[in-house]
Amino acid sequence: QVQLVESGGGLVQPGGSLRLSCAASGSILSIYAMGWYRQAPGKQRELVASITSSGSTNYADSVKGRFTISRDNAKNTVTLQMNSLKPEDTAVYYCNANLRTTMGGRRNDYWGQGTQVTVSS
Repeated sequence: QVQLVESGGGLVQPGGSLRLSCAASGSILSIYAMGWYRQAPGKQRELVASITSSGSTNYADSVKGRFTISRDNAKNTVTLQMNSLKPEDTAVYYCNANLRTTMGGRRNDYWGQGTQVTVSS
């Protein structure tokens, strides 16, 4: 029904940059918000950044000033530009979309498969 495809993960040295992208496709009626979550070993999944279709953003305190989230509503994509990366940013990053499908019904969350980000020297 809905697929979220992520790209851009990898290995980077501390202080480096990565850009994650996520494209949503399928029977989408409207997207209320898209965002990125991450989960490190032994930790709960946490919100990194989110953005609504109107452009309102929300960031975790730990990434403010370093990460920037953006979206292209026409393409149903969201991008996370990650700068000044730190080892503690190491995690699996998951794309999330809160949306309604063309079949109607309640607004639901959809998830990508996750992409590994490793920050290490």
